[in-house]
Amino acid sequence: MREDKGGEVDFTSLFLRPDEVQVSAGVFGTAPLYLVAAGEDLYGSWDLADLRPHLRPDRLNPRAMARTLTRRHRYSPDTLFDGVYRLTERATALFTTAGLTLLYPEPAQHVLEPRRLRAGVDPVEAFDALLTEAVAGWRSTVSCVGVEVSGGADSGNVALSAAAAGFGSVHTFGLLIGGRIGRLQQDRRRRLVDHFGLWDTAVPAMQYPPFVPGGVRERGLPHDPAGAFYQEAFDVLRGHVAAHGCEVIFTGGGGDEVNACHSRTGAELPAAEPVPWLGDTATEALPQVDEDLAPIPVLPVPTLMAFGLHNPAYLGLGIWPVAPLVHPRVVRFMEQLPQEHKRGKVMFRDRLRRAGLPESVAAPTEPENFLAVMESGLRSYGLPLLDDMLRESLLVDLGYVDPVALARAREHAERAPVVPDLLCDTLALEVGLRSLA
Repeated sequence: MREDKGGEVDFTSLFLRPDEVQVSAGVFGTAPLYLVAAGEDLYGSWDLADLRPHLRPDRLNPRAMARTLTRRHRYSPDTLFDGVYRLTERATALFTTAGLTLLYPEPAQHVLEPRRLRAGVDPVEAFDALLTEAVAGWRSTVSCVGVEVSGGADSGNVALSAAAAGFGSVHTFGLLIGGRIGRLQQDRRRRLVDHFGLWDTAVPAMQYPPFVPGGVRERGLPHDPAGAFYQEAFDVLRGHVAAHGCEVIFTGGGGDEVNACHSRTGAELPAAEPVPWLGDTATEALPQVDEDLAPIPVLPVPTLMAFGLHNPAYLGLGIWPVAPLVHPRVVRFMEQLPQEHKRGKVMFRDRLRRAGLPESVAAPTEPENFLAVMESGLRSYGLPLLDDMLRESLLVDLGYVDPVALARAREHAERAPVVPDLLCDTLALEVGLRSLA
């Protein structure tokens, strides 16, 4: 349950004593653990759907539901289901005859302000050594690894370290968007993998948008209602990773977070976009969205939350996902780095240039995004599902969605040039809850 090796490790520890079970998590949060107590038994899994016999779609957590419907996401022990808890990083769950209790650590210490570099220090060289060391730490464990490569600076730097780490074989995998920007993305990925001599597999994301027929949502397969938007496309990609025999997949997760330029003492969350179809139950819970939060973690909060969306499906295939850009030593290095090396990901881009990659790869003028994929899924497959939701809906019955306002949004979406992406949250939540009912 814990790999015994030097340095920071990811682990879940389980201690059994008479009349007591104690479960503890490490700092990485790679595999989110969900727990539910049922009488004298404690159940846990990194896949929320595994707990389906103990999930009650009619007994939801209003605070967690309000966060999800309004995108006011918070790192918290809350899940959508009442009585089901997430074991957050460094936390301990204590289960006794008295029930389940969660114990939290002290907030992690962070560097509050960047520091000045010593004379003659090259941050690119220091970052290169640090990131490659974090990746190469897996060399003695596995021989075949994969790398998620989007064509951006984050995954490009991870691929650079994977190629330099000396694995037996390195395969790259990525989702391609369509159109002109997609062609630019495809060219960046080709230049990157050719430069390092890697084996590449690309998946056209437009063929597998949200709610596509044959996907997990359309088939009603049990899944986390708050799961990743692009699960259908990533499910196809993950199948390729498994077919190539990769035991570890490196991702570029956390690159935006470690390059963020702000003072932790003065950071403020942006105002959330209003949701016109929010029901009374969710509206009443909105003042509680900042309650019962986990202590400040070692890794960036958005990264830990993304792990919960992205990683369980990899784990189900026996593949361990690793995000080396948020290894604790890399996080601390980036916190201390002067902001001029982080703004616009200057250091990340300089490292790619020094590796011999062209400017179109190091600093693309039009980076990719997947909004067109979401729009395609909602327009082609989501709106018909929304019609079904207007006729019969768990969210409406429980007061989380106002059916009149949702019907107006549906009519507007039909005529609008772009379908509001907030509809995707609501529809995905409804479909996910039905899959577990």
